[in-house]
Amino acid sequence: CDSGDVHVGQEVRVRFEHQDDVWFPLFEPTGATNDNPIPPAQRLTPRPPLAADRFEERSVISGIGRSRLGRRLMVDPLSLTIDACTAAVADAGLTLDDIDGLSTYPGGVSGTGISEGGVTPVEEALRLKPTWINGGGDIPGPGGAVIAAMLAVAGGLCRHVLCYRTVWEATHAALGLRGAGGSGRVGGWMQWRAPYGAMSAGNWIGMNASQYFHRYGADREMLGLIALNARANAARNPNAIYRDPMTMDDYMNARPITSPFGLYDCDVPCDGAIAVVVSNADVAGDLPKQAIRIDAVGTQIIERVSWDEGTLTHEPQVLGQAAHLWTRTDLTPADVDVALVYDGFTFNAISWIEALGFCEFGEAQAWLDGGKRIALDGQVPVNPHGGQLSEGRTHGFGFIYEAVAQLRGEAADRQVADAKTAVVTTGGGTPSGVLLLRT
Repeated sequence: CDSGDVHVGQEVRVRFEHQDDVWFPLFEPTGATNDNPIPPAQRLTPRPPLAADRFEERSVISGIGRSRLGRRLMVDPLSLTIDACTAAVADAGLTLDDIDGLSTYPGGVSGTGISEGGVTPVEEALRLKPTWINGGGDIPGPGGAVIAAMLAVAGGLCRHVLCYRTVWEATHAALGLRGAGGSGRVGGWMQWRAPYGAMSAGNWIGMNASQYFHRYGADREMLGLIALNARANAARNPNAIYRDPMTMDDYMNARPITSPFGLYDCDVPCDGAIAVVVSNADVAGDLPKQAIRIDAVGTQIIERVSWDEGTLTHEPQVLGQAAHLWTRTDLTPADVDVALVYDGFTFNAISWIEALGFCEFGEAQAWLDGGKRIALDGQVPVNPHGGQLSEGRTHGFGFIYEAVAQLRGEAADRQVADAKTAVVTTGGGTPSGVLLLRT
């Protein structure tokens, strides 16, 4: 049938056609239709707090550090990790002998350029003797490494935990390390996506963005406001990979990637490492720089951990975590001075803005007010460093680093005036987490 005859809500039948040992799914409309087949997003109700005592009060962020950041640096990822870790330890006024915990995400993953190899290489390179370690992907997103460290400190296992995140996807791709050829039978949840060419997060989140557009009447200009804000902020960030000015015409005319996303809807693969030191709160007064308190975290999984069996009008795994955050604090969205929201794609940022309650579901396009509300001098400055869309894909940890820099007043030309409270989101789609930081 003609592509113009197919629309959201159109009931279709599928048949498979066999050509040269490949089965192709072919779809055709049946004539039945449903204008809104997907239920609207709803505010989810998390479990009530189990105790009045909050573990968040027992730890602080004492230090931050970063390596150089760039495209195709062509250096060993472990060297980037060590640069970031030693910088964070020095920033906290500590020595390596003070570090008694290590925490990272996603651990010893190989073959994709998203890890330096996990805990063991760092432990050996720095000659550490940790009493506790953590590394793995089944935690609340990249920021889950920090939350796990907080729990270890609160439980008395450690006093100073070094948390870190390393990516080297750009070099990995340049070296031709991506697998080639067949990889055998596809299993698990990918068996329902691979036959249709839906191989990446962009494909999956793009479908949610399309559902959002259909239900709420938004369009790509809304996403463009996120991209333009990121680029304008990145122009003030000497560490950002992309700093050249961007116009809405540039955004709209960029080459398409996966509907409805174009090139500038996607974050920037890069090489770099970022580290954070989580310390016992009783050292706060002895630090060379201001300790940053963690007021609350949001981690609860309320919907299914799935890309297509939970929220379908927003990025999955953001609504429950955002709701959980506000049950663990007396603060509200109105108290937030700066928002660091995950922007692997522009629509991720929209999903987090609405999930956190800065505006109601479906109202982001109007709420953005042409981008004025999220600008550096706006009501809720978003991603002052340029986010992953322009600074580079440090996969969550870049938002934590920037939040600490903002709350310390160390963000130079991109400093948000009088910033005292920051909300930080890391990840989405699979388990994610939220942090509320304060001076």
